[in-house]
Amino acid sequence: MTVRVRIAPSPTGNLHIGTARTAVFNWLFARHHGGKFILRIEDTDTQRSKSEYTENIKSGLTWLNLDWDEGPFFQTQRLDLYRQTIKTLLDQGLAYRCYCTTEELEQMREAQKARNEAPRYDNRHRNLSEEEIAAFESQGRKPVIRFKIDDDRSIIWRDLVRDTVTWKGNDLGGDMVIARKPENEGEEFGQPLYNLAVVADDIEMEITHVIRGEDHIANTAKQILLYEALGAKVPEFAHTPLILNEEGRKLSKRDGVTSVDDFKKLGFVSPAMANYMTLLGWTHPESEELFTLEEAAKHFSLERVNKAGAKFDWKKLDWINSQYLHNIPANELVDLLIPYWTEAGYEFDPIADHPWLEELTQLITPSLTRLSDAANESRLIFGESITFAEDAIALLKEEGVKDIIQGVQTEIENSSGLNEKDTKDIIKQITKTLGVKKGLVMKSLRAGLMGELKGPDLIQSWLLLNQKGWDKLRLQQALNQI
Repeated sequence: MTVRVRIAPSPTGNLHIGTARTAVFNWLFARHHGGKFILRIEDTDTQRSKSEYTENIKSGLTWLNLDWDEGPFFQTQRLDLYRQTIKTLLDQGLAYRCYCTTEELEQMREAQKARNEAPRYDNRHRNLSEEEIAAFESQGRKPVIRFKIDDDRSIIWRDLVRDTVTWKGNDLGGDMVIARKPENEGEEFGQPLYNLAVVADDIEMEITHVIRGEDHIANTAKQILLYEALGAKVPEFAHTPLILNEEGRKLSKRDGVTSVDDFKKLGFVSPAMANYMTLLGWTHPESEELFTLEEAAKHFSLERVNKAGAKFDWKKLDWINSQYLHNIPANELVDLLIPYWTEAGYEFDPIADHPWLEELTQLITPSLTRLSDAANESRLIFGESITFAEDAIALLKEEGVKDIIQGVQTEIENSSGLNEKDTKDIIKQITKTLGVKKGLVMKSLRAGLMGELKGPDLIQSWLLLNQKGWDKLRLQQALNQI
């Protein structure tokens, strides 16, 4: 048997982190077994589905390096398959037309509520006579299509994450609507609904394993009944834990950051995101925490997926992201940082200044947790003028500091460019000539060049400023402060 799995998002919003994590698990399972990973866009909700969301889903999966083997398939292009499936169920007496009005259904629910009963359809139109059907038709009523569910039936399956799961037929809300009312004249029935379309697709695409979030468990019971009614092989199911927020509730839009795009904008890199999402509900057999998708696929199994909800841990994600950033070569990382410097308003030529930006990248990389940190970590480097902090101004006004600044300024004026040895020689010479401690020279230089008493490595920062000619301009500003 060739393993065939699918990710089937609805294009009613941007790619959600929960959907992306489900995609990761499906991709890992397919790659581990040498199977196929299929992308299917479930866009039958035509009012809410938008093409920009479809593109966002595709670009998000691509960004995460989750390459699909088949698709994308679109449900709106497969309506004939669903119509034929519905017709088969009708012809076999396994589905029927229900003519209940919205008002009648509401009255039914209110009566159930008054009796403290769970709301459910009472199957009142399951066995209509031809005369009753004709009467409803003459009233202009349009029917939905309902699939018959045996209330006395128990639906049992062995879930690959949750072991044995049992649902009772009478807990499924009565006979299930599988197609809406027809909207156009001459239509036999209207838009097919989720459970019907999913089963028809999975049968036709020969899906062997359905790996999805635990919030689909109730749907699974209904879908198993549809598989059986259609005489199809039931795939194996695996229901993964939900992603929870810090309060232990399902991660939602109320938590602010939920889409893959959000995380991308915050400065997380795709290998780190994919790595972290793999750990949201799965543990590596050797307790490894840093690995590529390809490495994880070698070890991935559904047996190691947890049943309990996976709490989202920002500190853990930040740590993983920092480990990836610190290992990206500067000539690659610089191109990832340029958009953040641009957004911060720093002025540079991305092509002509690329070598200088690479050196800056090397300087700040050890301090980066996210790509977005680059703006703040390099703020003391960009620009010929700076703002001096109060403690830096106080230091500059200490006795002897003016002579240090002037001495360094003279050495810069007399040089055609500095290297690391030159800067150290200047510090040594100023220390000796003025008879001051090296520590005072270093603090004076930091205050004069950076405007603050803390920051990135002083010598490397000085060399970057010197390449632009900004060091002597800043030292003159420092003298003006004095």
